[in-house]
Amino acid sequence: MNSPLFCTRNPKPCPLIEITPPGDPQPARSAPGADLRTDLPGYCVYRRGELVEQRGEIRDLWRDDLVGFLLGCSLTFEHALIEAGVGVRNVELGTLVPMFISNLLCRPAGRFHGPIVVTMRPITETQVRLVGEVCTRYPHAHGTPLHVGSPQAIGIADLGRPDYGDPVPIHPGEVPVFWACGVTPQAVALEARPELMITHEPGIMFLTDLPRDGEVRLRDERSCRAAQKSGLGSGRVGLRIGSGGGTSSSTASQPHSSNGSTVRAKSAIRSTRTGDCISVSLSMR
Repeated sequence: MNSPLFCTRNPKPCPLIEITPPGDPQPARSAPGADLRTDLPGYCVYRRGELVEQRGEIRDLWRDDLVGFLLGCSLTFEHALIEAGVGVRNVELGTLVPMFISNLLCRPAGRFHGPIVVTMRPITETQVRLVGEVCTRYPHAHGTPLHVGSPQAIGIADLGRPDYGDPVPIHPGEVPVFWACGVTPQAVALEARPELMITHEPGIMFLTDLPRDGEVRLRDERSCRAAQKSGLGSGRVGLRIGSGGGTSSSTASQPHSSNGSTVRAKSAIRSTRTGDCISVSLSMR
């Protein structure tokens, strides 16, 4: 199975949070009680590399051989940037973060290969170093930026025309800063052309029950359990879906869509309280 190897070889675009057992739609470690088939506001269905459908749930597409890959998302650290005094333009405007297919390549694993998708946030030049210091605490959410400055250097011709999400203005004294993005598996799917892959809609997240803070090491199971028991799970990890056939879901009492509901809307990119979750991506093969 090449998917776990692909994530291991590409920790920046694919920081692995959890892998679900075959056929099990519940991410028991990161969101107990959730159902990956129904709890995300929007799903993209790919067949042999072609986007064939967008829908609100995928219960009828679920199969016993589907495996979910939950990947960290950069929306997780936006609260920390704001708390550090760094403006986050897409949050200020209430829009989706702009995402671009770059010319940076993932390290291949078997048939899985392709370009890295990046998010872009304009940052004041004097704050670029601060941004790096803040984001280094979030390796589970893509961590530090991949690139600062010229978009042409990474194959982006026009910042006003993102491949996913919405464009944002760059003001005088600001530079574009780029992070790896969990939408990368969707770009890889176009190259690898798997029989079936189901992903989240770009910019629409799933929230887990894991604490968002960068100090929490997601690999430490005991720390995660202790955090959940102590109530820290109310700050959830948000989750994307990008899969070879996958789903995302949540319980009715504790919705796991990124806006706290299963309503499909632009506002679904983040919760009602800024940064109250760790964002993650889900990829199923």
